[in-house]
Amino acid sequence: MAEVTEEGTFDPAEFGAELAVAASNLEVGTRLWFQNDRIKVWEVDLAPGERGPFHAHTHRYFWTVVEPGIGRQRSPDGTVKARRYQVGDTQYSEPSPADPMIHDLENAGKTRLRFVTVELLD
Repeated sequence: MAEVTEEGTFDPAEFGAELAVAASNLEVGTRLWFQNDRIKVWEVDLAPGERGPFHAHTHRYFWTVVEPGIGRQRSPDGTVKARRYQVGDTQYSEPSPADPMIHDLENAGKTRLRFVTVELLD
């Protein structure tokens, strides 16, 4: 599993406009590769310093790292964690529309960071 390299806090007001619409941003990747009535397959592809906006996970999903690097993730409660991701690291989560997971993702490293994220729609 990804090693936590940094933990801290940030001021959510810095991202106020983005957080205000995060619950309706269901684009959980940078590019949608495939979709049918059962799954969505997303690519998350971030260059060094690039950040994906706050978004909401409302379906069960998993992600797998396909290009390693360091990712920084902020949560609406003001916490932030950076993790070192290795190829093959995978995580499964079970958010729901009633209990969504909202976060952003920033490439905090010096190399491209890529994941494949699969949402399970049923």
